[in-house]
Amino acid sequence: MTEPQSAKISRVLDFRAIVLLTILCASWGVQQVTIKIANQGVSPILQSGLRSTGAAILVWIWMAIRREPLFKKDGTLWWGMGAGILFAGEFILIYLGLVFTNASRAVIFLYMSPFVVALGSQLFIPGEHLKKFQVIGLCCAFTGIVIAFKESLNFPTYNMLIGDCMLASAALLWGAATVLIKASPLAGIAHGKTLLYQLGVSALVLPAASLAVGEPGVVLITPLIAFCLAYQTVWVAFITYLVWFWLIRHYLVSRIASFTFLTPIFGVLAGGLLLNETVSNSLLLALLLVGTGIYLVNRPDINNNLKR
Repeated sequence: MTEPQSAKISRVLDFRAIVLLTILCASWGVQQVTIKIANQGVSPILQSGLRSTGAAILVWIWMAIRREPLFKKDGTLWWGMGAGILFAGEFILIYLGLVFTNASRAVIFLYMSPFVVALGSQLFIPGEHLKKFQVIGLCCAFTGIVIAFKESLNFPTYNMLIGDCMLASAALLWGAATVLIKASPLAGIAHGKTLLYQLGVSALVLPAASLAVGEPGVVLITPLIAFCLAYQTVWVAFITYLVWFWLIRHYLVSRIASFTFLTPIFGVLAGGLLLNETVSNSLLLALLLVGTGIYLVNRPDINNNLKR
């Protein structure tokens, strides 16, 4: 039997959730820098496959220590396989899309994902209904992302359009995976097993995809590249993803998804601090809009007033 699917769901993000989500977004923003560094020695899709493989082993060990069953019949196998395929497809599209378009354009299209989560929540998750001010909040946060990367919104070439479509499709898969996990029996099992489904499937699919597209593979390993791979594997794919799935189980996904708009902002800041990349003056305005949008999506008294 599965654990009860209706683990108590909080309709409001408390202080703990806000702190955890901010840490996750900062960690994922820094990951963008570690991927750029590791790309100097390890091909991107293979890099993601190695990350999934290492993290899957860590999750397996973690669950074994906690004596959480992996193979009991709980009706989640095909749901888990579906979530894993969506997860793997998302990263294939991200990395292939970046071949055709630049990273700053990619950010804008990838962070359409919270809108996919919002729409999917309305359709498939009982009790998750965004009100007018929450939709305004999502639009406000997305506007902040566009402003932060507005320099990249020049007239696209044909290749850029291909990349843009790939990144938009990746956003669709990312949002779909989040909604699938919340709306299916996966919401009622241990969050470690949910993560293991995604990591296990992607650990098989991503290396095969790397071979299929002809990536050179591992060409150079330095201490810095090794550290970047370890950061992606241990901290991001193992620890932060476990926390993310715990949050999905205990809070409304439409609320927590709004926080992901912070990730590219943290990525820009990390690039400026660690790689000496240019940080535009519009970043402060972008931060203000993203923060305002997150506040509108999660402000409790607005939600209560709109229900009257």
